[in-house]
Amino acid sequence: MVQEVIKTIIIDDEFPARKLLSEYASKIANIKLCGVCDNAVHALELLQNEEVDLIFTDIQMPDLSGMEFIRSLKNPPLIVFTTAHSEYAIDSYELEAVDYLLKPISFPRFVQAVNKVQERIQLLRSKECETKPEKDYFMVKADYKLYRIDFVNILFVEGQSEYVTFHLKDNKKITAYYALKKLEEELPSRDFMRIHKSYIVSLANIESVEGNLVTIAGQKLSIGKNYKDLLMDRLNC
Repeated sequence: MVQEVIKTIIIDDEFPARKLLSEYASKIANIKLCGVCDNAVHALELLQNEEVDLIFTDIQMPDLSGMEFIRSLKNPPLIVFTTAHSEYAIDSYELEAVDYLLKPISFPRFVQAVNKVQERIQLLRSKECETKPEKDYFMVKADYKLYRIDFVNILFVEGQSEYVTFHLKDNKKITAYYALKKLEEELPSRDFMRIHKSYIVSLANIESVEGNLVTIAGQKLSIGKNYKDLLMDRLNC
């Protein structure tokens, strides 16, 4: 699996520490070093112009400590603290730091921290996918207007050459320039099914099936011979 680029900055008031962490970062292909700062104030300036995924920061620094710096951020990126002092570990976890590296930092320990960062990013991405609401409508142009059509209001769609007519609840109809095949791909397959070369129907609104006819809102629609078995399977018949 291709790993995504992790845009990173390093903050440390000591030059040897900045140099070492920069060298470590350069050895990892998907780490993109966007900045190396000798204090947290410079890092704040950098963040105004650069979105980053990860910050390696020392804790004890003049003017603004690493802890104070992170607390000042409204939406901080992922954080790895790098310090010679173990007593701040509990505070770091309260700030939801991914890792806490004690100096001197070895390269294997640095790699371990990066792996934890990658795991956290993957977890966050998966949660975003789980919580992202699925689109439940689309917009179509018809009669020189732009209409919003909610999936839940569709009874069935009738294809007519290069046009389709949306048969909606409350006896509404909207005819728009649209390909039925494209529409079939965009409508959620769990709720809609093509039953004929000219029809896509809402499964929840099927009133009855008799022979090769489906009844929806009192209207009888033909079932194509290639769709009958699949339709009956979908209806658990």
